[in-house]
Amino acid sequence: MDGGRGATTVEDFAEFVKEALPGLLRYGHMLTGNPHDAADLVQTVLERVGARWQTIARKTGDPVAYARKAMVNTHVSRWRRAKRESLLADLPDTPDVPRDDPFENEPLWEALRGLPPRQRAVMVLRYYEEMSEAEIAAVLGVSRGTVKSQASKAMTTLRGRLGASVGGA
Repeated sequence: MDGGRGATTVEDFAEFVKEALPGLLRYGHMLTGNPHDAADLVQTVLERVGARWQTIARKTGDPVAYARKAMVNTHVSRWRRAKRESLLADLPDTPDVPRDDPFENEPLWEALRGLPPRQRAVMVLRYYEEMSEAEIAAVLGVSRGTVKSQASKAMTTLRGRLGASVGGA
């Protein structure tokens, strides 16, 4: 670090985290489907962003957009690596205590949570972030056609799960 500039960079990053954290956690919750995975996702991404903060702050016009794109990419990568089920040799001694989820039993949220990760990412980016198909394609690194097909499949699934209460897109 160079003299006083290193301290300023750390302070800049701390201010960025202070301002952006609530929105990033909400965004992560929408992507992952629960607040615990969202917190892990945000922490992972902020560690990476913090390590490269000077470059990110200098070269991007919007560090929050950069962090959101990194969250989507990290989430999709985790989903691809994750196995669909975890087999245990023995049952745990104590049962897990369920934590309260403010969206528990909310029909739209439950239906959204049930979508495959890429479809959920497309829906979150389209309707929560209000991005265009081209912007979503750029964020996810896919074609516009893939964005359209994933959105169509997601809407079909949501309509089926929620009935006629979900309007057209």
